[in-house]
Amino acid sequence: MRFNRIVLSATLVVVALVVQVTVLGRLQLPGAVPDLLLLTVVALALVYGHTGGALIGFGAGLLADLAPPADHAAGRYALVLCLIGYAAGLVRPDNGRFRSAWGPMLTVVAAAIGSTLLYASVGALVGDTAVRDVGLAGLLFTATLYDLLLAPFTVPFLMALARRAESDPMAVEAGGGPVQGTDVSAGWLAGGTGLRIGSQRGGLRLRSGRGRAGRAVRIKGVKGVKSVRKL
Repeated sequence: MRFNRIVLSATLVVVALVVQVTVLGRLQLPGAVPDLLLLTVVALALVYGHTGGALIGFGAGLLADLAPPADHAAGRYALVLCLIGYAAGLVRPDNGRFRSAWGPMLTVVAAAIGSTLLYASVGALVGDTAVRDVGLAGLLFTATLYDLLLAPFTVPFLMALARRAESDPMAVEAGGGPVQGTDVSAGWLAGGTGLRIGSQRGGLRLRSGRGRAGRAVRIKGVKGVKSVRKL
């Protein structure tokens, strides 16, 4: 991973974890807790791809395992977020951008459900019955609902911030893909937008207008000369 990606990812993960522990964890909401750390991993994975998503997810999960008030075995959430980051990175389009907001939102829903199921499964393997006592169905519903409500305010901002932090943020077309040529406007003109035709028509109008104006001046000059000669 690039150095700027590492710095940005580490900063966003730490900020998300602090907000998660100090604010979201104290809301006393029924069921699950809004998982800002999960949304951060998903947003960065949708920009950096599956390899970056897996690395960021593992680091974020390990930090959450070691940070108080964690009450589970270290490495449990690291495994979950590593798998979620890898899977979310696979959804990333080839050009790096989604055509609509449905893609990230559906990814968030799948990540919320998948992380809850993975966390419960790993807990069942190590003998943790806390999820069973609370109710898996209630956790799935509340986790998906809270993350989906929080996603529109966080995921687009984090994805835009990750793209802006790239080494060459201007090397992007208006359509979202990487620039194929040296001139960005060449892609727009070749895309059938009508700009080339309009510019040609405008040029024809401008030339014809100038021609008419020139003819009018010459005609007036000729009439003036004739009138002077008659006098």
